[in-house]
Amino acid sequence: MKALIQGWLEPYQLAHADLIYVAIVLGLIVLTSLVLHVILHSVVLRAISYSTRNSEQLWRQALYKNRLFNRIALVFQGVILYVQANIWLAPDSDALAFIQILTELWILLFALLSLFALLNALEEIFMPTSIGRRMPLRGISQSIKLIAALVAIIFGISLVIDKSPLILFSGLGAMTAVLLLVFKDAILGFVAGIQLAANNMLSLGDWLEMPKYGADGDVIDISLTTVKVRNWDNTITTVPAYALISDSFKNWRGMSESGGRRIKRAVYIDATSVKFLQQEDIQRLRRAALLSDYIEEKIRDIEADNQQSGIDLEYPVNGRRLTNLGTFRAYLSAYLRNHKNIHKGMTQMVRQLEPKAEGIPLEVYAFSNDTSWANYERIQADIFDHIFAVIPEFGLRVYQSPSGYDMQHMAHQVGPLNSSDQAPT
Repeated sequence: MKALIQGWLEPYQLAHADLIYVAIVLGLIVLTSLVLHVILHSVVLRAISYSTRNSEQLWRQALYKNRLFNRIALVFQGVILYVQANIWLAPDSDALAFIQILTELWILLFALLSLFALLNALEEIFMPTSIGRRMPLRGISQSIKLIAALVAIIFGISLVIDKSPLILFSGLGAMTAVLLLVFKDAILGFVAGIQLAANNMLSLGDWLEMPKYGADGDVIDISLTTVKVRNWDNTITTVPAYALISDSFKNWRGMSESGGRRIKRAVYIDATSVKFLQQEDIQRLRRAALLSDYIEEKIRDIEADNQQSGIDLEYPVNGRRLTNLGTFRAYLSAYLRNHKNIHKGMTQMVRQLEPKAEGIPLEVYAFSNDTSWANYERIQADIFDHIFAVIPEFGLRVYQSPSGYDMQHMAHQVGPLNSSDQAPT
């Protein structure tokens, strides 16, 4: 074709035959590029788009959504343009040198963008998987993008100035201190991401609590330099990635994976309401299904022990007796064992703590079998609703500081002062 065009121009003996030849060649190159562009973007990419829309494969949708095929097509167009210029134009022509630089920069740019699209697609494909939730994929992806962009910039500069890229790479050694300062957060974040992934310390969806940064909620994003946490009030807290290595934080993932969420709350019993159970109290409490076996076993044990000791049982201090507080503890223990929402494979107990000015703390320690926050709060509230309602059945009272209503009630019972009781004026 090249000889054909030159042979076609030779009979005319044109004054500027070389320039006309170059113009014709450039026109053919542009025409070929336009035809190739139409074929790739109007036929090939449209067929790929149609097959992707009808496909349920996540990887195909992710690759098309991130425009990987479009950018590969543009890279291919640059390669074709470069090859055409080398075929049609003379090796020493200025037009060839200009087109070569232009096409090489074009190929370099869209190859870099193709790499970015591929990394975005891989991130989207693996993010829903267990590996994606455990590994800091976004941080790794951003690190690769940063390194690739720096390398592409160096190669681009070397193409423009027509120097070997090794010269520019060797010059980076003198700029190491400056680069370390500029990319300090990126380097620290990358190292932190590797440590977090290697030690399985944090992953997407974990409940992170870090009071120093005001973070208390679900991890929604782990990037190269930051970790984003959606707090329970729907605010977003951004924590530096390296802070998760240098500072301490609480990860509630273990609670979610164990299947049990701890209930640890105390009821304060008025100490003046604790007493021995009388016979009529015992007979009444025997009717409680959760207490009948306990009372029978305890009475047999107490009677056998008292008979063996041979002491005077007329005096309440002598011998062993059932107390309303101890019986109430036994009732709550049985209640937790039979509760359908309490995890049977984890610790559960009702314990008495050290008495305080507010009364005797009776603490419920157990684990719900539902770790969802709303369900956990409902289960806990139902348990303590029942506890507060059943306490009077044992002759116990819950400690409560006097309120304004209590004061008004006491004043109403006492009544107004008589005139003789009033102080002299």
